[in-house]
Amino acid sequence: MKISHIPLILSILIILSTSGYVYYNENRTVSFQSKLDILELKQQDMLTQLALLNASSTDTLTTINNLQTAVRGGVSGLEEKLGTISSTVNSLDKLSKTDSQVLKKYSKAYFLNENYVPVSLSNIPGDYKANISANEQIHSDVLPFLTRMIDAARRDGTTLLAGSAYRSFLTQTTLKASNRVTYGAGTANKFSAEQGFSEHQLGTAIDFTNASLKEISARFDTTAEFTWMNNNAYRYGFILSYPKNNSYYIYESWHWRFVGVSLATYLHNENKNFYDMEQRDI
Repeated sequence: MKISHIPLILSILIILSTSGYVYYNENRTVSFQSKLDILELKQQDMLTQLALLNASSTDTLTTINNLQTAVRGGVSGLEEKLGTISSTVNSLDKLSKTDSQVLKKYSKAYFLNENYVPVSLSNIPGDYKANISANEQIHSDVLPFLTRMIDAARRDGTTLLAGSAYRSFLTQTTLKASNRVTYGAGTANKFSAEQGFSEHQLGTAIDFTNASLKEISARFDTTAEFTWMNNNAYRYGFILSYPKNNSYYIYESWHWRFVGVSLATYLHNENKNFYDMEQRDI
């Protein structure tokens, strides 16, 4: 090797050495940057996952809240339904124990046999009767309504009194026979029911009068008591069985029947007659 080539060789070595160092550092920088990029990506991914987790938690809480609301609403609705069911069961139980004959359309429509007697009868107190010594009875469940009605009528200044009430099959037979003798069969049939067809046998029908008349009379419709009954009897469950122009009997202003407050109120408000209704509707 010539001495003149030494400087050239040294220059080449220095260049090569420097290039290698630069290349090494550049590679180190690139590698480090790549790692930084990867770390940043992972960090971003973690942030994304956290955001998704947070959103998921919010959705979960919302779902839980919705479920709680639904459960509370379900419980409330269930309680309401249970209340309705309980009320229906009570009503059905009451109906099952109620005399099925009480709201039938008698008077030439349905028949009560000679063995029918109300489940329970009570004596009407003397102060509420036209004839204190008469043994007048009424269905025990109706008695409280009757006494409250007469008390209310008296507070309003009238002297409403109960005349004839419960009549057995035999009593009605005797009465009808007597009326035929007195008035003739044709006339008697217009106002006196045959045995088994009288509402009185139910123990829920009453013929009313007042302190002035003291007996059952066609003139009852001219009294203040009749006017009061027309305006107020429904509040106590009583209806006029045979109003004017009915197709069963002559107009009987004195004859009233207990059918319950709900039905009596309906008939009053709708201006309907009990016997004009279909039995299935009653």
